Amino acid sequence: MSNNNKEHEISDMPLWFLKTRHAIYYILSVIEVLLAFRFIFKLLGANPRNGFVSFIYSIAGIFTSPFSGIFYSSTTSGLAAKSVLEPAALIGMAVYAVLAWGLVGLIRLKASEKGY
Repeated sequence: MSNNNKEHEISDMPLWFLKTRHAIYYILSVIEVLLAFRFIFKLLGANPRNGFVSFIYSIAGIFTSPFSGIFYSSTTSGLAAKSVLEPAALIGMAVYAVLAWGLVGLIRLKASEKGY
């Protein structure tokens, strides 16, 4: 499908679909950023007693908890920091992206029916 056909297809969609799709992708973006911060902070050994780091860990922990235990975390201790490779954050990022994509696809099916 060419770009022109995609633009035409999107312009034919009802406004509720476009707003819902934007909302889903916005929520996905917020979750992805939180999980990315958590992954990077853990990997670089950020100080968990720092207020911002603690906030990110607690909020993003809600989204990583369903995936913790699938793979073990790998920990290395340096002189000043403890680095943790946390696969649960990466798995969560992938799963939430697939869920958002699937949800938008289902809503697209409903929006493309005749007489929406």
